[in-house]
Amino acid sequence: MIPRARRDRVSRAILRQFRVAVVNIDPAGRQGLIDWKTAKNIPPSPKIADAVCDIAHRWVIYFGAFCLDDQGNRYIKAAEIEPQGIYKSDSLAGVLEEHYRALVKGCNPSHIIGSGWIANPGGVSLDEAQAFRIFEACGAWQMKEAA
Repeated sequence: MIPRARRDRVSRAILRQFRVAVVNIDPAGRQGLIDWKTAKNIPPSPKIADAVCDIAHRWVIYFGAFCLDDQGNRYIKAAEIEPQGIYKSDSLAGVLEEHYRALVKGCNPSHIIGSGWIANPGGVSLDEAQAFRIFEACGAWQMKEAA
């Protein structure tokens, strides 16, 4: 049996190496893992799932509302938070929900087509261009185009 401290270090190293972030897109209900730097999907594996879910992290969470203006231009209304302390993924639900709802509520209802979040267990902050690229790679605006 691997000592807990060593297992946690190995798990964090895996997340850093693969630049793992968790992405959620609504209303499609898509959720998955992505390399936050390249915006490429990361196939789920037990090691990565355990690294994300089984140990506590310093999370940075980027929220986005996906919008189309009257001319059909894509834009994103966004906010980023860094909860104080370290949390396991399952204890972030309340924090996510509060900020998520506030962001969506502040959007022009005739422009919004969806929303989502990117949760980074490595504590890395994203700029708007990075987040836009990740959301786009995950199909955030395709929901409207398919309708």
